[in-house]
Amino acid sequence: MNPIVERNQWQQAYAAQLAEEKAMTRTTDALAAKRRRMPWLKVDREYRFAGPEGSVSLSDLFDGRRQLIVYHHMLRPNDTAPCPGCSMVGDQIPEISHLHARDTSFVMVARAPIAEILAYRTRMGWSFPFVQTADGFGDDFDVPKGAHGLNVFIRGDAIYRTWFTTARGMETLGAVWGLLDLTPMGRQEKWQDAPDWVSQGEPYRWWRLHDEYAPPRVASSAA
Repeated sequence: MNPIVERNQWQQAYAAQLAEEKAMTRTTDALAAKRRRMPWLKVDREYRFAGPEGSVSLSDLFDGRRQLIVYHHMLRPNDTAPCPGCSMVGDQIPEISHLHARDTSFVMVARAPIAEILAYRTRMGWSFPFVQTADGFGDDFDVPKGAHGLNVFIRGDAIYRTWFTTARGMETLGAVWGLLDLTPMGRQEKWQDAPDWVSQGEPYRWWRLHDEYAPPRVASSAA
């Protein structure tokens, strides 16, 4: 266990921790400001995607808005073991009307056939757009076959790429990791610096599709 203290001691420790966290927030804000001022890369190639209603272009994915966020899911043709990490990201995508309010669209893409994509989206209970890409779109934007990533685009007189991330950069998309980081036990993965009493395992191994976790145990009622 961690040290057990009186209320005033806890408040002092909390105040010191909060000061560091607020400083980190300001650092994150400054980094985001730099991201908004990054140079843009013009998209010179035409890309096509397969959607529920047929073939669509990259411009179509903007759906009339100025900005577009594209998440590259690792779902592949005839995928019997969809990526749990990508799917955890999908579970945490917010109600996208909030993005629309800021002139921003969101779409997920994968290399699986559109019929398989739509079936998987139904299984997961997702409502955001999810389309098939097959013409080099991932490779051209740093997401080769078997990888995941996130690209951001803006549209004006042309379409421009503005930002990219992968790996732990994806944590900005989800609340699960942030919520666990607020707890004493954290993510319970070996790479994290945690108190000695916390049992930790290999990274990512606990991840499952949300319908594959063991059902919660129900306490039996007293006779």
